[in-house]
Amino acid sequence: MKLKMDDAGHVVVSDGKPVYVDDAGKEVAFDYPATLATISRLNGEAKGHRERAEAAETSLKAFEGISDPAAAIKALQTVKNLDDKKLVDAGQVETVRNEAIAAVEAKYKPVVERAEKLERDLYNEKIGGSFARSKYIADKLAIPSDMVQARFGQNFEVKDGRIVAKDTNGNQIYSRSKPGEPADFDEAIEHLVDAYPQKAHILKGSGSRGDGKQPNNGGGGGTGEKTMTREAFNKLDPAAQMKAMTVDKIQVVDAA
Repeated sequence: MKLKMDDAGHVVVSDGKPVYVDDAGKEVAFDYPATLATISRLNGEAKGHRERAEAAETSLKAFEGISDPAAAIKALQTVKNLDDKKLVDAGQVETVRNEAIAAVEAKYKPVVERAEKLERDLYNEKIGGSFARSKYIADKLAIPSDMVQARFGQNFEVKDGRIVAKDTNGNQIYSRSKPGEPADFDEAIEHLVDAYPQKAHILKGSGSRGDGKQPNNGGGGGTGEKTMTREAFNKLDPAAQMKAMTVDKIQVVDAA
């Protein structure tokens, strides 16, 4: 990356931040204070990881000399079964244990189901709501937010209460303007769209039609492209709508 200079040879500044130009020609306002704060935080996290690793190594020293952990666990279980025989016949120990586990699972199953539902609701609100409220999607894309979510929703997850975005290789997407910090939702969507092979069909003003009308061919003749009525298109789920527009290159037309 290199600093952007004006005609007078001065550094270009945006919102008090120097502007850099990356290798792809994209301009990024560099937030120096935020970067220093991130470096300090990462150093603290690294120290914490090191201390936990040292504590784990100390704990493992207590198990030195045990070459076969599975055999050791089996031996401990055998001793426990011998103790249990004082109360229950040895042949029934496993049955009693399984019944106890089943009773606990049955008792807490509703709690687990409620927790899973809350997790799904949280995902739908945070991820789905972010797609619906996205300024980038509204301003830059020619397709509705539910279709964008159908294509890129799998790149987002909720982790520790915040949205985390990942690229197609599973790597977390980081901010260009705040190095070391996760990208916010709109910056992550822009990154994913930039890397999308069919982006020309979903960007506004890129040749894709977002109004559902047939393109004007000048001479009034047919183009040979497949068409679909808006009524039929609206009956498709978002994933099928995305495929129709970007893969099948179908033009949506209003019924005559």
